[in-house]
Amino acid sequence: IAKASRTLTSYDAVCTICLEFLTEPVTIACGHNFCQACITQCCVEWEKGRSPELTCPQCRELFQIGDFKPNTQLNNIVQKIKQLGRHPGKGKESVVDRCQRHEEHLKLFCEEDGEAICLVCEKSRAHKWHTVVPIEEAAQDYKVKLQAALGPLRKELEQALALKSKEQKKPSEWQVGVEKRAVITGEFSRLHTWLKEEEQGLLQRLAEEERETLQRLQENVSKLSQQSSSLQQLIAELEKKCQQRAAELLKVRDRRHRNSSSIQMDVTLDPDTAHPNLVLSEDRKCVRLGNKRQDLPNTPERFDNYTIVLGTERFTGRRRYWEVEVGDKTEWDLGVCRESVSRKGEFTHKGYWRVILRDGEYKACTSPLTPLPVSVRPSRVGIFLDYEAGEVSFYNVTDGSHLFTFIDTFSGTLRPYFCPCNNAGGKNAAPLIICPPLAVGSTDQDRAM
Repeated sequence: IAKASRTLTSYDAVCTICLEFLTEPVTIACGHNFCQACITQCCVEWEKGRSPELTCPQCRELFQIGDFKPNTQLNNIVQKIKQLGRHPGKGKESVVDRCQRHEEHLKLFCEEDGEAICLVCEKSRAHKWHTVVPIEEAAQDYKVKLQAALGPLRKELEQALALKSKEQKKPSEWQVGVEKRAVITGEFSRLHTWLKEEEQGLLQRLAEEERETLQRLQENVSKLSQQSSSLQQLIAELEKKCQQRAAELLKVRDRRHRNSSSIQMDVTLDPDTAHPNLVLSEDRKCVRLGNKRQDLPNTPERFDNYTIVLGTERFTGRRRYWEVEVGDKTEWDLGVCRESVSRKGEFTHKGYWRVILRDGEYKACTSPLTPLPVSVRPSRVGIFLDYEAGEVSFYNVTDGSHLFTFIDTFSGTLRPYFCPCNNAGGKNAAPLIICPPLAVGSTDQDRAM
């Protein structure tokens, strides 16, 4: 019985919270036993938020508040263990707490040997010079050490349980990764199908553009062949004229221009295309740069970024000629453009045939720019358009000299183009004026006559 009592005392009769014999033992859901007061205090600590979870102090399994019941049978066993472990008549001293040598009570503890001894052992040679303390004091110190070690062990258990929970979640996370891989595979499959369709569409459009471009090139070759034939005929006629007598030769005019009276244009300015900073005269023959932006409707036809205005007239064939008074302006920009040019945003040179004055130099807007040698400063510029021949020619009306000729292939509608440029602090404030033209080749001296 004594042996059984020692076994029960070591494992079943001691509360793992207070490390004392169980008092009013209760059993919780996991099957472990504790003092009713000890487990109740754990529940109180949890309700106050001092403990993260309500778990068994021994195995860390979760349980509910109040989910424990008294263990009467265990309580009876504990009581018997306490009775069997005491001296008859004293009730407080255990039989197993007697010295096996001297049959005296084990009231002291030798710190060097780490064992309980009696008062007689203390006086013996074996323990005479050893450090000895009362056994209750040694037990209390040991209990403190055990409780101190219990905290880290519990923390380590919590970490192990958290790691276990984390590892248990990994299979489900891995399954999510597998599902994502299937989604990605499906998305790329759809993307490959879409790219294949886009490739086929682009190749088809490219083939159509190639056919259209080839057709246009063939048409351009045909037009250039006709133009070359006309030029060859004209050269032959001029060479023949050069053989004539001086009196007859002086009467010769350029074949393209000698009937200028039939191609003169009364050009006017189109206010619907004018940049809001441009000011047009009432007769729409004069344009200058104003000092402020006017409140005009921002229609698709109006230039919004460059001070440009187009002529009202639209050309789709035949020959046209008009003259513009530039006076003493330090900068100007004149010519012809396609009806379809963009009126908004940045300026693109495609679709324009222009001659400009910048920094005292006259240039044709080719790529790159072509400098124009000018011996006499033009106060009036003549512009001649031969739509069928694909030519736009510019003339210095002041001395009757030729400035430059653009050769191109025209399609669609063309319109006169005007730009008075910046005022340059008042030095370039003069307007551009559309004048009734005379025949090409006549000079300012001819007008005076």
